[in-house]
Amino acid sequence: MGEGFNHKRIWEIDFFRGIALILMIIFHVVFDLKEFAHVSVNYVSGFYYYIGKSAGILFILLAAISCHFSKSNTKRGLQILGMGLVITLVSHLFNPSYGIKFGILHFLGTSIIIYPLFKDINKWLLLIFGTIIIILGNYFKLINMPFDYLFIFGLSSELFISADYYPLLPWFGVFLYGIFISKLLYREKKSLFSFLPRFNFVSYLGRHTFSIYLIHQPLIILLIWLAIR
Repeated sequence: MGEGFNHKRIWEIDFFRGIALILMIIFHVVFDLKEFAHVSVNYVSGFYYYIGKSAGILFILLAAISCHFSKSNTKRGLQILGMGLVITLVSHLFNPSYGIKFGILHFLGTSIIIYPLFKDINKWLLLIFGTIIIILGNYFKLINMPFDYLFIFGLSSELFISADYYPLLPWFGVFLYGIFISKLLYREKKSLFSFLPRFNFVSYLGRHTFSIYLIHQPLIILLIWLAIR
C-alpha cells in the first residue's frame, strides 16, 4: 500500500495516501465502537460510510498510480496478497462472524499482480474498460447466487460474510482509472508540483501506510477493550 517505491518519490502520492489512511482509521474506529462496544453509530450509510469508501477509493487509485513507478510490482503484489491471507486466517480465528475473505489487501495484491496485463493498453480504453467493470460490478450486487465460489468477482449468496469486502468487480474498474491517471499525469514520472514541501505528518503516514495498516486495528480493538472492561 505505502512502501511501493523509493526512487524519486512523488510527494503528493504520499500525501494523499496519508489522507486515505487517516480516513480509514476514522472509519475503523467507528466500526469497532459499533461492533465491539455497541455504541450507537451508523457506518453502513451516511457520513461514516462515505469516509470508509473514500479511503478505499483513494487507496486503490494510488496503488494503481504507484505501479507506474515500481520495478517490482509482482513481488509487491505477492507480499500484499500474502498479508491479506494472514489477516483472513487471524480474523476467522478471532471471530468467524467478522472473517475477512477478500478485503482491501487481497484486492490490491491481486490487482498489482495482474497490472502488467493492462499497463500497455491505451489510456482511453482503460477508462472505458474501467467504467464497464464498475457498471457490471454494481449489477452483480443485485444478483443473489446459490453459492459463494465466485465471491472474488462480486457474485455471492445472501449468506456470504466478509467484514472487509473489495471484490474485483466493481473495484478493479477503479484500479484501471488509477492506471489511466498515471498515463495521463505521470508520463514523465515526476511530481506535478514544482515545489517540495518540508516534512509533514500526513506525508509521513503515507510513506508508512502498510505498516500502520497492519497494527492499527488490533490497537484500536485493544484500546476499546481496555475502555469498556
